[in-house]
Amino acid sequence: MDTAGLTTLNAIFQDINPPPSRIPRLLGYGLAVVCLVWVLHDFHIVKAMHELAGVNWKWVALGAAFDVLSYGVQALRWKLLLTPLGKVRIGRAVRAVYAGLFANAIFPLRPGEFLRSYVLADSEAISLGRVLGSVGVERLVDLVIATASLAVVSLVVDLPRRWVRLAETLAIGALALLSIVVLLILYLEMKFGSHPAPEVVTRRFRGRFMGALAALHAMGTAPSFYSAVLTSFLMPACQVLGLWAMMESYHLRLSFLAAVVVLLVINLGVSLPNAPANVGSYQFFCVLGLSVFQVEKTTAAGFSFFAFLGLTLPIVLLGFVALLRSGMTVHSMREQVAGLPDKVSRSNA
Repeated sequence: MDTAGLTTLNAIFQDINPPPSRIPRLLGYGLAVVCLVWVLHDFHIVKAMHELAGVNWKWVALGAAFDVLSYGVQALRWKLLLTPLGKVRIGRAVRAVYAGLFANAIFPLRPGEFLRSYVLADSEAISLGRVLGSVGVERLVDLVIATASLAVVSLVVDLPRRWVRLAETLAIGALALLSIVVLLILYLEMKFGSHPAPEVVTRRFRGRFMGALAALHAMGTAPSFYSAVLTSFLMPACQVLGLWAMMESYHLRLSFLAAVVVLLVINLGVSLPNAPANVGSYQFFCVLGLSVFQVEKTTAAGFSFFAFLGLTLPIVLLGFVALLRSGMTVHSMREQVAGLPDKVSRSNA
């Protein structure tokens, strides 16, 4: 369907459906303001400018390169997860991932996960529901890896007691979710055996649910799933290296394990409803993570803004290029984001 047709359909469905609630968006912006007020309280700009003047830009370039690479790895993992559901070209997966990142940078509440799923489903002829299911598998794998990393780091780094309790709580939650998923896959293995589940075309809830389970079974039992899991370790590794390189450029002189802790705190924090590009929440949780290692607040706050810009701007530029390559504009992307909830609700599992 051409862009004009999609625009017309969006206009029709927007007229039929009531406008979405603004409460989540207001909460996101409110959280960003509160976070920025706390970060900038007692902030000494002269000291921060002096520290910025001493930045080593070679380390900045290295950090940005590792961060950009991490999302290329994410696209590769996504391709591997979707292998049993259809042929996905790595170039299309990379383009969709960066287009989603660009959407997260200019819209609140992180709609990029849905947008990248829509872009890939549209280009690779895989149902949107199944692509969204693969994103859910990604998040589960990421949660397990993050929890395991935090647990390991807590054994070798002297973390405050509240962080240790957080690691224990996350470990219990991740283990429970993982157990449920494994049991579901075993159930479907016994139900379908070596025969794939039939394509589900009904739009009733039970049909969608079974379709989602069938897609989960296909992904979880495919040989490519193990390659996807191994690839999943490379993505956070690249992101930690990127953040650690930024720390080196700012002369924080913290260890690689410290970068692991700070990145985990940031990633947990920005998962909450937030403003575009995680403004506010990124800085707050970066300062919070650095406080574990007794980094002075002005230094931590200055670094949080510096790392945010250094790691975000390259992603935004690449995301904009990916958006244009996908045939969309910022205006059409805005229309697609507005209509995504309806597309998700009408998609087959």
